[in-house]
Amino acid sequence: MKSWIAAARPRTLPLSLASIILGSFLALANQHFEWQIALLAALTTIFLQILSNFANDYGDAVSGKDTELRVGPRRAVATGDITKEAMLRGIVLTSILSLVSGVGLLFLSFRERADAGTNAQPAGASLFWIFLILGLLCIAAAIGYTNGKRPYGYAGFGDIAVLIFFGWVGVLGTYFLHTRSFSPILLLPATSVGLFATGVLNVNNIRDIETDTLTGKRSIPARLGLPLAIRYHWGLLLTGMVCALAYSLLTDAPLTHYLYVLAFPLFVLNGRAVATHKRPAELNARLGQLALSTLLFVVLFGLGQLL
Repeated sequence: MKSWIAAARPRTLPLSLASIILGSFLALANQHFEWQIALLAALTTIFLQILSNFANDYGDAVSGKDTELRVGPRRAVATGDITKEAMLRGIVLTSILSLVSGVGLLFLSFRERADAGTNAQPAGASLFWIFLILGLLCIAAAIGYTNGKRPYGYAGFGDIAVLIFFGWVGVLGTYFLHTRSFSPILLLPATSVGLFATGVLNVNNIRDIETDTLTGKRSIPARLGLPLAIRYHWGLLLTGMVCALAYSLLTDAPLTHYLYVLAFPLFVLNGRAVATHKRPAELNARLGQLALSTLLFVVLFGLGQLL
């Protein structure tokens, strides 16, 4: 059980919930919030994150990307703590749990449209299928990061996937499920969260830049080299902060809405730590720090919307 808990990597779960929390806060500020939707969205996201962690553990072990030179947390399959067959069963189980939870979320969200009358039912049914396809894409993305004939994570496309799913899909999807509406201006805070989450992945890849290069994993830091990867990291953090400020300015937000600015020094500290690190192992602590900073940003941003 300890091996399975470790393979699920509980420390990654708060970051995966950040987009759900922000989307729910924005919906609450718009006076359209349902706690059942928030809970089911959070549960679905947790299952998806655990699925992703299981799949990454399995994929890196099967492909040989995990070696004795790895600096990051212990991997279950590569070290023999969990067999490949058992991990495959874990991947199947979490995929099913993600799908069941997601379908329940969609039924709950669109039930009012389906019950409202014959004119509303087609729209609700269409939205249900659109979101179901989106959910299946989330499952496919979680598995395909390090698995299959052409894992997109090994080709350097993990960053854009994180921006899309941890930012745009997570925030805007959650907001829509609460409100049944969409506002383009919300792309700005959604992009902020997505960029900060991408920053967490970038710290991970900077830490593993030497081993990834040796094993042929072409992450963005492996492609750019350390100096440019550090500049890229600063770009992610600063652009995320600018997007949040742009949202507040464009919506004529009162000063109380700028509460999230209190989290900005933590992002600056993270950028400086990444830029000045001497050993890859030092970045392990920076991963958790950036993830928690992102969660704090989301909470402060959401509270600011309610003040």
